[in-house]
Amino acid sequence: MFARLLLPVTACILLFPNFSAAGCLSDAQVSDMAQRMAQAQPAANIEGLSDADGACTRNKLTQLLASRHGKLVGYKAGLTNVAVQKRFNTDRPVWGKLYESMLLANGASVPAQYAARPVFESDLLVRVSSDRINQARTPEEVLAAIDQVIPFIELPDLVVEAPMKLNGAGVAAINVGARLGVMGEPIATPAGSAERQVMLDALRDMSVVVSDGSGAVLNTTKGSAILDHPLNAVVWLAQALAQEGLAMKPGELISLGSFSPLMPPKPGQQIRVTYEGLPGAKPVQVNFK
Repeated sequence: MFARLLLPVTACILLFPNFSAAGCLSDAQVSDMAQRMAQAQPAANIEGLSDADGACTRNKLTQLLASRHGKLVGYKAGLTNVAVQKRFNTDRPVWGKLYESMLLANGASVPAQYAARPVFESDLLVRVSSDRINQARTPEEVLAAIDQVIPFIELPDLVVEAPMKLNGAGVAAINVGARLGVMGEPIATPAGSAERQVMLDALRDMSVVVSDGSGAVLNTTKGSAILDHPLNAVVWLAQALAQEGLAMKPGELISLGSFSPLMPPKPGQQIRVTYEGLPGAKPVQVNFK
């Protein structure tokens, strides 16, 4: 996620003061952040975190998010686009955790101001079917360890007063903005090797199209926009989780990252994402109140 931000978000930089963070945020700072997130109010800016500081802060925050959003259901990869990494002064992706109440059914209606800094993006989920996914080093090996590919519109929260001041570690610290997401109809992964190769090629070459209720196209992006192949996000995630003693488990869902720019929702807006060229993929839709 965290592709190019639009002007309404960028303008926040001029409106709020700068706050720098030295080291992992304190328990009190993280508690304040979590409370503001729950109230859809922006938290203080986070600047100057190291990767270790970002991971430490994320781990504190996710403990509080679990008490609000229920059981862990999976993980999300973010900053899975090289151009986006550069914008946030990092050279690698980041990851966060997904919780049960964050995931909504296709066609869900959500307040346009569902969060402090609400945005939407086109995404995909995959469902883990085998522990072997944690040793996957290629998209082919990932596909062999998942049983579903799921159309997904993620609804992140950029959390802080001036999101454009976040670096990669700051993005990690806010749990990569995980807040809500709308799941479409799952596509079962095929059993045959020839059919698997067709799906692998389609995931790379598909056009992910974001349109509104009038049919106007807001964005079109190739599947390869995520790390040259979207399943490479899972390859990266497996290694990143292993460094912290974690592993993906069968049944868990993995968000692959943003195909589209992050866009701010508007009241009354209907957003539809289609995956042109991906066999069996049906549109996923969210409605903003």
